[in-house]
Amino acid sequence: MTFDVLVEVSLRPGIADPQGATVERSLPRLGFDEVHGVRMGKAVRFTIDAADEEAALRRVDELCRRFLTNPVLEDSTVTLEPSAQGARR
Repeated sequence: MTFDVLVEVSLRPGIADPQGATVERSLPRLGFDEVHGVRMGKAVRFTIDAADEEAALRRVDELCRRFLTNPVLEDSTVTLEPSAQGARR
């Protein structure tokens, strides 16, 4: 099976986010006074082939721990859905 994957990476609570702070300081000058608590992150999208959803989640979790995130500073949230495009080979 092929799955569409979205990995959202964000800084852990308590970790300074200078990029988010810079964006938040700029927003009032642009007329967005009501926006607060800006935190920046990254999103990674890809497809993965696996026997089933559980196997896909295990591989994505390993990929996150070994490559996509710094587990000391960052958390990740994984969204996995069966791909509408089917298996690629």
